[in-house]
Parts: sequence; C-alpha cells; structure tokens
Amino acid sequence: MADLSHRKAKANIQILGKNGKPAVNTKVTVNQTNHEFLFGCGAFETLPYTNGPVVHNGTGALSSKIKPMDRAVLEDRMNKWLGLFNYGTLPFYWGGFEPEEGSPHTEQLMNAAKFLKSKNVKVKGHPLCWHTGCVKWLMDYDNATILEKQLERIHREVSGFKGIIDMWDVINEVVIMPIYDKYDNAITRICKEKGRVGLVREVFKAAYESNPQGTFLINDFNMSSNYEILIDGCLNAGASINTIGLQSHQHQGVWGKEKQEEVLSRFEHFGLPIHFTENTIVAGPLVAPEITDLQDAHYEDDASTPELEEKQADDLEQMYRNLFENHPLVTAITNWDFGDGAWLNAPSGFIRKDSSLKPAYTRLQKLIKEEWHTKVEAVTDENGCINVEGFKGTYEITSDKGNGCFTLSSSTPSVKVSLE
Repeated sequence: MADLSHRKAKANIQILGKNGKPAVNTKVTVNQTNHEFLFGCGAFETLPYTNGPVVHNGTGALSSKIKPMDRAVLEDRMNKWLGLFNYGTLPFYWGGFEPEEGSPHTEQLMNAAKFLKSKNVKVKGHPLCWHTGCVKWLMDYDNATILEKQLERIHREVSGFKGIIDMWDVINEVVIMPIYDKYDNAITRICKEKGRVGLVREVFKAAYESNPQGTFLINDFNMSSNYEILIDGCLNAGASINTIGLQSHQHQGVWGKEKQEEVLSRFEHFGLPIHFTENTIVAGPLVAPEITDLQDAHYEDDASTPELEEKQADDLEQMYRNLFENHPLVTAITNWDFGDGAWLNAPSGFIRKDSSLKPAYTRLQKLIKEEWHTKVEAVTDENGCINVEGFKGTYEITSDKGNGCFTLSSSTPSVKVSLE
C-alpha cells in the first residue's frame, strides 16, 4: 500500500450551527469536492463552448477550422471534461492571440477563463514567450523593440487576467530557442542576442512585476541535462522561476517508471514544485524515430484499436500512480489532448472523436473520484468537533442542521465551519 501522507492532511473541525453555537452530537457527512493536486488537461475546447464555433484556434487568426458543433455535442464534451479535471490550460500563442498588432483576442480568452473559474477549475495561460507560433508583425521591428514589445505583452496579459488566471507558462522551450533554424522568427533573434539566461530573467521579472503572487513556469520538452543546467543558471542569475514545467509527449515511446525516475532525479533537487505540463500517451502506433520534430508527424484516422486503447489506459494509470504516490514535488499533471484527433490527429485523448469515453477516462476517473477521494461520516463531540484526515483539497459538510464547507491543507490543523 502506497504511503500517501504527503497528499493528505489532518484537521480538527469545529462545526457551528446556525445559531453560532457548537453543533454537538450531530451526525455529519464530510465529502471531498476538489483536490489540491492539479489534475489537468488542455482546455482549448472551452473556446468554442463559450464563444461560438468560429474563434481563434491558438495558432492562427480568427479561424473557421474549428468545425461548428451542435450545441448539445459541445455541452456533452464540456461536461465530460469537467467531470474529470480541476485544472485547464488555455492557448495564448501570440500568433493566434494577436494576429494584428493592438487587437488581441482578450475577450474570447477571458470568457473561457471565467467559465472555467466559475466551475472551480484553476486556469493556466500558455505561453507568454515562445519562438514557435509567434506573431509575424513582430519581425518588422529591431531587436530592442522586439524585446520591449514582448515584455509589454507579458505585462498586459498577466495584469489583465490577474485574479482569473494567476498561473502562466512564462517562457516555452528555451533550450532550443537560440539555435532554432526551421524558420526565422523574432523571439529566436532576441534569444540569440540576450542569451537564454538573460531572456529568461527578463520575462520572469516582467511577470512578477505584474502579479507578485503568481505561479510562473519555465517549460520545455528537452529532458536532457541541458535543461537542468539552464534552470540552474537561471536561478543563480536571479530569475524568479517558482515552478518547473516538464513536457512528456510520449509519441515515440512510453515513459515507464525507470524513465520517469531518471527524469525526475535531475529536476527534484531544485526543491521547486514540478508540473508535467504537456503529457501525451497515444492509443496508436509510435511515431518513427527518424522524425525529429513531432510537428511533422501525422496519424491516420484508423490508427487506434481497442487493444491500444487499453494499453493507453494502463500506461496512464502507471504514470499517475507513480507521480502522485511517490513524488511529493509533483503538484500537477496536464494531459494535452482531451479528445482524439486534436494535435497531429493522434488518438491521444480521453474521449473518441464521437465523444464516447475511452478506457483512459474511466481509469483516471476511478483514481481521482474513488481511490484518491475522501468521504467520511462522523458524529460531533460535546464541543461540536470532529477529526478529519483526508486528501488535501476542498470539502463540504452536510447535516440535518445545515451545510458548510472548508479547505483541508497542511496549514489548516484546526478549522471552524459555520452551517448555513
């Protein structure tokens, strides 16, 4: 049996009735309503749900490439998403967010973010600085102006969404950034000039100036020692990185426990929270090893089979169990695709193209909603108190004298709950 003490907390809960006095000898049910741990997924589908079918697609301008869906289908997919996840990533790729300078699609992203927040979903914006998917109009400026506009962009988004989105991938894929040669782009230019560490320090400084309480990630797919060395250099140079993002797109081979441990051994020593920011396990064949850029890969519509879907669920469960049960510094896992056929047309989602549930969905739901879930019944003592031990997160208390709620965390050893 795994030791899950790092995911749990204990608290003495005093329950007060509607009259403000302790509710003594009262039978109560305590039920967890959300996890402190962030079980996440790409939430791109929230955009057509909250804005209509023709919206920016994250990588281009206003786009009709997102096929109009029947409202009932959108509703069904959104309900299934909310039935599993408490954390969502929204696309802020600059090329799609602001294809014309000075006309960002702020309202569309705000609509999506506010909707998710209203459902008790924590939202992350991705990304603020990246060489890929950058705006073309930035190329018209010199390097000094490019950097100035990049920092202005960070200030605008982090300030403008503060309170709705307080978590950001500040800079994405820095290891390859100055040597990226697929095409010329503005961010590679300034990264060459400033250096990796210099650019990272600048963009994180801008993010913190706009929201000193924000959660700000550096994020990369390069799991070699190069990323470890970069983070070490950035921290030593004063870059205010407070969370490390690790991408785990497993199109060319599933990360077994040995691979997971090997990767984590190089990043846990920083002592910072670790997010698996872009996790992909595919219910299909592996991408050929000679493909060095996954953007060049493509899956056929019939790539998946029932056997491969079961394997996807098995691999996913193994990864979640290891990260959740054995690695306290891992505080979030985000699966990149909710539905099959999103990125690369891959069968990498939790639901199929027809919106039916895959084994991966039901397997993860069983872990989050059953195995890693706390629900207890108790009777208060003469002081109206009960002792609760459970998974960190939010809880509701129900009784015949009213209902209440509280948060269970390592910093709340005693809590007072007023019934309403």
